[in-house]
Amino acid sequence: MQDVTPFPRLKVEPLDVNVGLRRLACDAIKRAIMEMDIYGHTGEIRLDERQLSQDLGVSRTPIREAMTVLEQEGFVRSVPRRGIYVVRKTKREVIEMITVWAAIESLAARLATARASAAELQSLRALAEFKDDPATHITEYSQTNMTFHRAIIAMGGCELMTGLTDNLFIHMRAIRAVTMSQDNRATRSVVDHLNIVEALEARDADAAERLVREHTLGLARHVEKHGDFLDDPPNKSAQPAARGVA
Repeated sequence: MQDVTPFPRLKVEPLDVNVGLRRLACDAIKRAIMEMDIYGHTGEIRLDERQLSQDLGVSRTPIREAMTVLEQEGFVRSVPRRGIYVVRKTKREVIEMITVWAAIESLAARLATARASAAELQSLRALAEFKDDPATHITEYSQTNMTFHRAIIAMGGCELMTGLTDNLFIHMRAIRAVTMSQDNRATRSVVDHLNIVEALEARDADAAERLVREHTLGLARHVEKHGDFLDDPPNKSAQPAARGVA
């Protein structure tokens, strides 16, 4: 299959050469990938080393080194004689990520009923009580939504849980940006979040764990039903498995 052109360019800024260039390049490219609408583009997204070198203001060596790291983390993939492409997750991979997320966050919610402070629960309620209409502020609500879930996991008090889901959420951000506007999910999400907060405030471990698990697995069911955009034909051309599950 021939490359789809023109393809989207990453929005990156020149790097500070006084800091480790590979790390800076890796962080800048990863951040730009996270901010892209990966699934809103019908073709594959190829990264141009030369263009990135110019945009970041560094030689191509740290760019290549950064690409190696990003491939190991599962953000990009190298196709011989074709180039480097942003990884687009398949429907099955996304559903598996959501299932792991549900398991971790539901346990975190149970732990949070005993560990969360009143101030943390108050902040969580503020996130749940989204002031605007989520259906008309999808981008803002999608970001608030992820912040809400991160907060529950943090309140569980287990740093390993936080680290594992941080990596999952990096990949889930683009998925949430699409699914949040489908099937009235944004409005229903607000109701679910408020119910979760009430269970946490009541220190009801069984209810908090169940509500979080049901809410998150609801996303998995939604992706199963409406996630055909994840497996559109441009994503299937000779795609090797991603190295690492970041």
